[in-house]
Amino acid sequence: MQRILIVEDEHAIRGLLAFLLRPAGYEVLEADSALTAIDSVSGQRPDLVLLDRMLPDMDGLKVLKIWRTEASTSRLPVILVSARATEADRVEGLQAGADDYITKPFSRDELLARVQSLLRRTGNGSGGVPELREIGGLALDVRSLRVTVDQQPLPLGPIEFRLLNMFMSQPGRALSRQQILRQVWRANAYVDQRTVDVHIRRLRAALEPTGHHRLVQTVRGVGYRFADPHSARGARPSPSRSDSPEETPVRTS
Repeated sequence: MQRILIVEDEHAIRGLLAFLLRPAGYEVLEADSALTAIDSVSGQRPDLVLLDRMLPDMDGLKVLKIWRTEASTSRLPVILVSARATEADRVEGLQAGADDYITKPFSRDELLARVQSLLRRTGNGSGGVPELREIGGLALDVRSLRVTVDQQPLPLGPIEFRLLNMFMSQPGRALSRQQILRQVWRANAYVDQRTVDVHIRRLRAALEPTGHHRLVQTVRGVGYRFADPHSARGARPSPSRSDSPEETPVRTS
């Protein structure tokens, strides 16, 4: 199922877009601000983004330019959605890197046609993003929602799967509990930061029999990170019965 991220601060419009997309067979992700959208794309990469131009914390064009300057998101399919309908506005949006531009109000048929057309042009919505992540024998398939170790299935709950997907998509990056909440539970979830610790423990417990729990590292004073696969410590781990999560000091430059 292809994932579409809706970036829109107005709840009613965001709900309408989701209502139009879900019956068409798309999985819908939502973000109500630019910062939430940036975190969301870093954690669970969508196949396409519907990006509102007028966001409360940052202009949508600035968000788009950030994505276009980063290698991991430079080919991310993005449709700008805006009430600004002049030719100059459309040209500005396309020049900033948008793949398409839809003006409000729009019809259901127009929205779905533009989404389907862009997904076809970008190769079934892949946007150049790998669907299989593999680190040290641990593999996560985004499409089939399966996790394996040396091709043997590893059962995970839905939250733990999303946690692992987030970690494996950005190895080596220290993430605060607030960032993890935004990426895994989304902006409208009513959970506190202690919930993160509970599910991190569950994820570690599931990974412990093969020793991969050591890849989920505690960063003192910050949160958590997944071991960099290119470092010696991020190489294939050895099975261990240690119940103490590894704590890593924060490096400053």
